[in-house]
Amino acid sequence: MREVTHVADVRAWRASLAGTVGLVPTMGYLHAGHVSLVQRARRDNDHVAVSLFVNPTQFGPGEDLSRYPRDLDRDRAQLEQAGCDLLFVPGVADMYPAGPGTLVDTGEVSRPLEGERRPGHFQGVATVVLKLLNIVQPQRAYFGQKDAQQLGVIRTMVRDLDVPVEIVGCPTVREADGLALSSRNSYLDPDDRRAAPVLHRALTAARRLWEQGERRGEALRETMRRVLADEPRARVDYVSVADPLTFRELDAMDGPALLSLAVFVGRARLIDNLALPPAG
Repeated sequence: MREVTHVADVRAWRASLAGTVGLVPTMGYLHAGHVSLVQRARRDNDHVAVSLFVNPTQFGPGEDLSRYPRDLDRDRAQLEQAGCDLLFVPGVADMYPAGPGTLVDTGEVSRPLEGERRPGHFQGVATVVLKLLNIVQPQRAYFGQKDAQQLGVIRTMVRDLDVPVEIVGCPTVREADGLALSSRNSYLDPDDRRAAPVLHRALTAARRLWEQGERRGEALRETMRRVLADEPRARVDYVSVADPLTFRELDAMDGPALLSLAVFVGRARLIDNLALPPAG
């Protein structure tokens, strides 16, 4: 595995290649979910590049930029084993040499849910992903379904700006008790870790109600709220039953839907989701 820090080095590597390239953008502190993306990229492509960059433009004031977990040595070892060919670890000056002057706004898809709670977040995400796609020029780029709205934002950007890349969404990887893997799970103390699977319990309770024939969005949202209310360490930010393309709330479901939520457990803000197919 080759490791580089400068954009020019990535471009030189890319220009030397024949065959397809898969890109996995990350912010580091990798877990099995990230590794599954690299492994998928390895199966699909001739070459695999992984970026590791804690992007400051997607963090708002008072968020966890300064304390976001980092462990480059551990990340390197995991990527070597997973089959990464190029690890790109730029600094802020490499990615934003003149400062983040130009930002990408993906419009309405970025407004609800995470966009409402974290103003400017998706501008930062879309901007850095577009830069990485331009730098690496992959045929495919890989993202986890756990960040469902982020995946939607990136797909919208690629479609609207005619970026010649396939965006591949990959399944959420979970612990045995249902907790979705996340770098921010490292913030959980033992008591919080025991409480955190309440997110998945809330989602699965709403899905069971849907499987029994309930099609009212508010009934599913209320089911999630009730499950979360039973866990004293959980503080709800939002629960949502939304259109999976626009992320706008649904009153009634006659097509696919996305169950999602954001919940504070201790000092960690955790997100998760489950997709519901079209009603049968």
